[in-house]
Amino acid sequence: MLHIPLLRAGRPYTSLDVVALPHFRTGEPAARISQANRGLIAKDFGAAEKNQRALQAFSIAQLLAICKKAAQLFTEAELPLGDDLQSAEDYVHQLSATTGMPEALCRKNMAKINLVLAEMETVLGGLTRGIDLSILDTGWIEQNHRPLSFFCQTQTLGAVLPSNSPGVHSLWLPAIPLKVPLVLKPGREEPWTPFRIAQAFIAAGCPPEAFSYYPSDHSGATEILLRCGRSMFFGDQSSVQAWAKDGRVQIHGPGWSKIIIAADKIAEWEKYIDVIVTATVENGGRSCLNASGVWIPDHGREIGEALAKRLAQIEAKPMDDPNAQIAAFTNKKFAKRINEMIDSQLKISGAEDLTAQYRDGKRLVEKDGCTFLLPTVVWCENPGHPLANVEFLFPFVSVVEAPQDELLTWMGSTLVGTVITEDEKFIKGVFDSPNIDRLNLGPIPTSRISWDQPHEGNLFEHLYRQRAFQKME
Repeated sequence: MLHIPLLRAGRPYTSLDVVALPHFRTGEPAARISQANRGLIAKDFGAAEKNQRALQAFSIAQLLAICKKAAQLFTEAELPLGDDLQSAEDYVHQLSATTGMPEALCRKNMAKINLVLAEMETVLGGLTRGIDLSILDTGWIEQNHRPLSFFCQTQTLGAVLPSNSPGVHSLWLPAIPLKVPLVLKPGREEPWTPFRIAQAFIAAGCPPEAFSYYPSDHSGATEILLRCGRSMFFGDQSSVQAWAKDGRVQIHGPGWSKIIIAADKIAEWEKYIDVIVTATVENGGRSCLNASGVWIPDHGREIGEALAKRLAQIEAKPMDDPNAQIAAFTNKKFAKRINEMIDSQLKISGAEDLTAQYRDGKRLVEKDGCTFLLPTVVWCENPGHPLANVEFLFPFVSVVEAPQDELLTWMGSTLVGTVITEDEKFIKGVFDSPNIDRLNLGPIPTSRISWDQPHEGNLFEHLYRQRAFQKME
């Protein structure tokens, strides 16, 4: 049977502790995965300085060339997977089999990772605000007739990774050209993408020491977060909140991303339905970038009805259907609990599932042995309703009315806010709002990323700090 080993500074290692990774539909083992215990992970950190030196021996120009080569290898090549070779099509099938993501969406996420690797120089330009990247080789540059210097704050970047969407792995890719080795703990159901990325980099000429890969339990994740000078942690709110005040850990939790149509544009709301649908449904609704709320001062019921008619047309399809738009749940009980929670909260006055009338009331469906939650639009008359500001792992969007002068306060934390308005006073309020992390001004889907802009946090600023620096002329 297919076996996925650990990577200890790039070297494959078979652990005594091996667990089965099941096919989400049949329950049959799709692969066996070596597990890293906390002691092994701690022991390997003794080589962290040596591993970083191996990566720092490469120039930024060399590493950018490696990124371009890795992009091509990731999407086209047969790459090592334990004692076997994995083709790009193998990767897509295996990824779909354990995550419930349709193969068409797996391929789209694969293309996203390829794009970031191929355009890494542009990505780094956005993260560094256009600084001459040679500073990563020399430690300092002359800018505006003054010396500028940065130093790296860590020997490793830890990443505790999710299983919801392969595209999120694009967020830690810049660590390699930024000359910081990676310590990766993959999601339980999605070991495939980080392993394949590591193999693509190594095949492209990156030093193997730059990659440590430790499938593990929660204790292994904790060991990585404690020992890495800098980390990224992907998880739900209950998982990440314990680390929220640790400045060494960059949190990637729920997004609660929203679309806001201000009063000056609300009469034209029909023009923006396509934008809302795309923002809600893209990538199966599984991303923190997906819109989970539409916040408006008026016309809420009309907007909700129009969205419900569109989203109710989306059906559950087989994993290999090229037109599949939504993912299956790997845990049927989890899908049932979400469905029951939504129904329970709909009993609270002030909210209504507008999609129910278009699908005979069924949100939870079974097809070909797979469990799906169908896209759902909830109309909330009250911005304080429990369903007004929630996020689920399927296309779910609340349409919420609130007075415009209170809207930015009511809507709360928002990873991506698409704001449709030309009202200068409201725009000023939006720019002043601490609730919006990433701002799209105009009808841009929340799910559309510009890779020359930081997505959630800035990895360069997380890894590097500017130092005071003077140089004798």
